[in-house]
Amino acid sequence: MINALDKDGFKMSSPMSEIKVGKLTLNIGAGKEPANLDKGMLLLKNITGIDPVKTITQKRIAGWGLRPGLPIGCKLTLRRSEAQELIGRLLAARNNLLSRDNFDDDGNVSFGIHEYIDIPGVKYDHKIGIIGLQASITLERPGFRVKRRKILKRKIPSRHRVRKDAAVEFMKKSFSIKLSEEQEEEQ
Repeated sequence: MINALDKDGFKMSSPMSEIKVGKLTLNIGAGKEPANLDKGMLLLKNITGIDPVKTITQKRIAGWGLRPGLPIGCKLTLRRSEAQELIGRLLAARNNLLSRDNFDDDGNVSFGIHEYIDIPGVKYDHKIGIIGLQASITLERPGFRVKRRKILKRKIPSRHRVRKDAAVEFMKKSFSIKLSEEQEEEQ
């Protein structure tokens, strides 16, 4: 919780200022190769037990050989306790070490895992081989639903958004991460 001072100088905190994990998105980019896409889909299914969806191109990029409607990757979104459990395992694959560059200004955290066999509890599958994946964690506060609801959508005020420093502190407290800059200073 963010502590604020009331008019008498006492610390007070609001339940609306508590940061929580909104969702975890896993993504594997496969390019134009259908075999890589099948491997990525199988990997996400093995890690989470949920079928991923294919990501489809929207634009034509002739230099890359892309055209609209071509599947080029797969993704999966987890929420609530499933996301919390998997975030812990994904961070363990990175030795709970992140950089300040992994955090954006809106409180989102993104990082890559080069080899899926580094994730605790995931075994090597010879059908998949060795591939990596991208994880994105979206942090939010209570009340963020107003930007997604169908009726009376509103913007989130800047004072209620999750900032980079608050996201770093939340990740340190909740998932015991260390920043790579702090690791270098200790040595």
